Amino acid sequence: MARRSRIPATKYPVERFTLDNGLRVVLTPDRSAPVIGVAVVYDVGIRSEPEGRTGFAHLFEHLMFQGSENLEKLAHFRHVQGAGGTFNGSTHLDYTDYFETLPSNALERALFLEADRMRGPRLTEENLRNQVDVVKEEIRVNVLNRPYGGFPWLTLPPVMFDTFPNAHDGYGSFDDLESATVADAADFFRRYYASGNAVLAVSGDIDVAEATELVTRHFGDVPARLAPKRPDFTEPDLTAERRTSYTDALAPLPAVAGAWRVPDPISDFAGYLPYVVLAEVLTDGDASRLVERLVQRDRTVTSLGGYLGFMGDPFDVRDPTALLLQAHLPPGGDVDKVLRTIDEELDRLATDGLTDGELDRTQARMATHLLRDTDAVLGRALRMAVLEQQRGEPGLLNELPRLVGEVTEEQVRAAAATLRPERRAAIEVIAGGAR
Repeated sequence: MARRSRIPATKYPVERFTLDNGLRVVLTPDRSAPVIGVAVVYDVGIRSEPEGRTGFAHLFEHLMFQGSENLEKLAHFRHVQGAGGTFNGSTHLDYTDYFETLPSNALERALFLEADRMRGPRLTEENLRNQVDVVKEEIRVNVLNRPYGGFPWLTLPPVMFDTFPNAHDGYGSFDDLESATVADAADFFRRYYASGNAVLAVSGDIDVAEATELVTRHFGDVPARLAPKRPDFTEPDLTAERRTSYTDALAPLPAVAGAWRVPDPISDFAGYLPYVVLAEVLTDGDASRLVERLVQRDRTVTSLGGYLGFMGDPFDVRDPTALLLQAHLPPGGDVDKVLRTIDEELDRLATDGLTDGELDRTQARMATHLLRDTDAVLGRALRMAVLEQQRGEPGLLNELPRLVGEVTEEQVRAAAATLRPERRAAIEVIAGGAR
């Protein structure tokens, strides 16, 4: 029996159109404050980079900030910050995004800047070598020289997956980064940074007619290039547990992460949603299942988290993906015992169900997070751009809180019953930095 959601849908307006060059556009006006969010999402991410070019998707994100067809290096920075705005970009498994938050009177400035680099970034030997060095330093800071660097988003995929797109290190090896050429970058741009492979979203204080005219003026003459055919990245599920360990010389405490494959987030969204709720039931807040058992009662772990997607992105990831649980243990902690306890709690949830109020409480928290994340105009633009890119449904943003609230106890129990040890990939961090 369907569960009626107590959580209402939001009502952000959505206007969609496609330019002749294939660029998809989403506009969502909100005149409540004189601020706009602008996001451009390209359908290229870590999974798309070629073998022998690990880290290339992220490297190319850096190159997109090094000047463009009509702008010298650092001009993008000056134009955005000079208007009182902020900007950034990020690389994900399935897409790369570029975005700005600006006063609404700077809309045309933002559109010009994004259209100019969509026509072509400045791909020079100097820019490439400089950004290779920047990315290498980022890897040193975020992975090599910090405790638990890359755990588990870089360390667990090669345990769970067998194919290069899903299993490789998305930050990249120094050898691959150093051997990248300007020709490689130009080919990557031609293939993936096509107008037909992109979505532009603008949210906030805009007049739809005026914004449509400005988008058409600035992006309409970007040369048309079709989106490349997206490869099939699917892999079979595990039929036997996979587990490995490594010593982290900087880690003061042991840690463990486990992951199980989940239904396709796009083609089986109804089957996927219960796993999103399950992760929160297990780990969100002091009253959640695993926090109450492992942290508070047994004290076998010091911290615990659970989420969907290796980068914690339940509503902007494609198949194959997973539900992850990760925990840090006290000195001398027993990883085997922690995994056994997780299995016990999953069995108990599948067999006995949830306690009174447990599901309502979890769904209310989830809806609060969803509403908060899209309250700001940039969060709204980014979410809608990715929903358009992956599903052709930017208006799904309005429905997500309600859909989360419609997940039933039976669905959560059935999801928990599939998280068996024989379907799990796990990785243990041995503390090499413990004193």
